[in-house]
Order: sequence, then structure tokens, then C-alpha cells
Amino acid sequence: MNAGLSLQQLMDRLPQIGRVEWIGLRTQKRQPLVVQQRVQVSAKHGLHGDHYSGRSGKRQITLIQAEHIRAVASMLHCESIDPKLLRRNIVVSGINLLALKNRRFQLGGAVVEMTGLCHPCSRMEQNLGKGGYNAMRGHGGINARVVTAGEIAVGDAVKLLPEQD
Repeated sequence: MNAGLSLQQLMDRLPQIGRVEWIGLRTQKRQPLVVQQRVQVSAKHGLHGDHYSGRSGKRQITLIQAEHIRAVASMLHCESIDPKLLRRNIVVSGINLLALKNRRFQLGGAVVEMTGLCHPCSRMEQNLGKGGYNAMRGHGGINARVVTAGEIAVGDAVKLLPEQD
């Protein structure tokens, strides 16, 4: 049916549209995340109100897939995991975040681009219990930087944008 497509054509084919499920800000270092329904983002500051605001342009936003949170919970033999414990800013569902590598994507009213993987830190062992760090390996999500400012709200769409020339 799709025989003859190049690898690049296959990588460009991402018809799924994801959804923002949860937003959290790290208002102070090493403090619990504060759950938000919406947040403003800009290329200069990243997430407004986050303690990383205005810092590294490569880690302005951290994202994780809801599907991966369920996988980590399963590995830890627990029913669910509170996203606050994972220290990521945005939980999305319905789209493979790794398929966004080196690409720009719409995140609510903002445009962002993936800058790399968001690897787990030693706090995962503390937050999730014994084995938490290893359960998160390969499931830590991605880092992104803001290209175009806007607002991101729970329920907003997450979708790949066409390549620019």
C-alpha cells in the first residue's frame, strides 16, 4: 500500500494529533510542581513562571507522553503515577514525541522544536521509589525550545508542522 516511500517520507508522515493532558511549573528549585490549566511561553523566557525561565534555550519546556507514564507505573507495579513526581512540564497523549526529533511542532498556541531527550535524574529514585530511575530510562520524554510565543492550555492540540524550506 505504501511501498516505495523513502525513509524521510515515512518520517514526515505523522498524521496523529496529540493532546495536552497536564501542565506543571517548577516555580522553585527542588519544590513540588504547581499544576496549571494554561501557561504563557516565549522564546526569551520559555515557560513564564517556571524557575528555569530565561535559562538554557535547549530546555525551556520538558514534555513526556502519558503512555510512557503508564508504562513506568506498570514497571513499578503501581496503578498510576502523579505527573508532579516526574518533574516534567507538560504531559501529552496520542502522539509519539520521539517522532518530533529535529522538527518544529504546534503545542497549543505556540510553536516549539525538540532539542533532545529529557533523561531521568537521581530524583526519580527518591520520587518513585526503588527502581524509579531505571523504570524511567527510555521514558523520560523530550526537551524543547520555544520558537514562537503563545499560550498552551490543557486540551490543546500537539501536531507536527510541515518542514520549512
